[in-house]
Amino acid sequence: MVLFKRWVQFTLCLALFGTAHAENAHALSLQAALDLALRNNPSLAEINARSEAMAFIPSQVATLPDPVISFNALNLPTDSFDLDQENMTQLQAGLTQAIPFPGKLRLRGEGASHEAKAAAHNVTEARWFLLRDVKKTWWHLFYLDHALKIIAANQGLLKQFVDIAQTKYQVGQGLQQDVLLAQLELSKLLDNTLSLQAARDAVRARLNRLIDRSADQVISLGNVQLGDLPNIKAESELFIYADNHRALLAAQRQSVQAAHSRLALAEKGFYPDVNIGAFYSVRDDMPNGQERADFLSLRLSMNMPIFTDSKQQKAVDQRHKEVLQKKFSLRDKSNRVRSEISTAYSQYQQSKQQVQLFKTGIIPQARQTVASMLAGYQVDKVDFLNLVRSQMTLYNYETQYWKALTKAKQALAQLTAVVGKEEIYE
Repeated sequence: MVLFKRWVQFTLCLALFGTAHAENAHALSLQAALDLALRNNPSLAEINARSEAMAFIPSQVATLPDPVISFNALNLPTDSFDLDQENMTQLQAGLTQAIPFPGKLRLRGEGASHEAKAAAHNVTEARWFLLRDVKKTWWHLFYLDHALKIIAANQGLLKQFVDIAQTKYQVGQGLQQDVLLAQLELSKLLDNTLSLQAARDAVRARLNRLIDRSADQVISLGNVQLGDLPNIKAESELFIYADNHRALLAAQRQSVQAAHSRLALAEKGFYPDVNIGAFYSVRDDMPNGQERADFLSLRLSMNMPIFTDSKQQKAVDQRHKEVLQKKFSLRDKSNRVRSEISTAYSQYQQSKQQVQLFKTGIIPQARQTVASMLAGYQVDKVDFLNLVRSQMTLYNYETQYWKALTKAKQALAQLTAVVGKEEIYE
């Protein structure tokens, strides 16, 4: 009989190990979710495609306009349309080329190049915030899974309380209201389970969207190995990191440079552009055999900026204001980045302290309280209401612990995104 029991226990252990191994084999780890998002997220792909498209613009705007080839028939007599009737009748072929004032093409290319670099930085910015969203969503799912596990464990404990209360009631040592109270708490836990499960479905759908999978695809996180929460660098150091690495600020600096290039280009608008051309005209010989010489014509033309007060000067004024707007936007974004860093930094430190407090102080004390209450209730030294309350208090503390841990992980995800650098740890 003993051997049979051991064999059953061994078989169950193998089955549980195989189940856990299978779950982990199909689990979506955080790193796997991040890799899938970077590879498949359509929003990031869209921004990247736009950046790649803008990289082709600078060479286009910095190149001369296409030359124009023309073919003309000049001075045709309308009575006969003969090419040799009139002395000035000729067939002409020509080539013209527009040449902007020196420096305009270069400035157009510089402006487009700065815009293309800003678009590339925007891709980096979008990449960081996609990673942040995946991390936050994954950790939210992690919290909901643990909250559901805690509820399931508390349901099991409350069922034990119900059995104890019913046993004591049946032998005349307990009250029926104790049984009803435990059943009421079980119903409350069931309601919480339904709410958490609905929240998990919504978070799962959000995570699936970020990694470009069907919203109803099942996600299992498997067993997650958790270490201690790391220490991070000082807030002032993170400010410096953000100034040097945050793609948002780098993109805005490129926009400022692009605005300066457009201003310089507008100032070039006071100078004329040139159009040059060469034309070769062919004339047929006269009917009497007299030869006629061909003609070569050269053309030089330019526009005349005579409405400078209402046109060119207004364009310069406009570009001046745009430069100021970009500079103010850069300053505003820099202040916003520092505010985001301070907020995430504070949230992380607070959550880290809460995790430590729950882990080393509150939860162990609450567990001891429950054990003491249970022992006291079994010998009629503690009433059932206090026992249930102590258990529900422990349930709330355990849930708050996982919530605080999740908030700390999410704050780290936010912090790396707003700094634009992973190396934020001491």
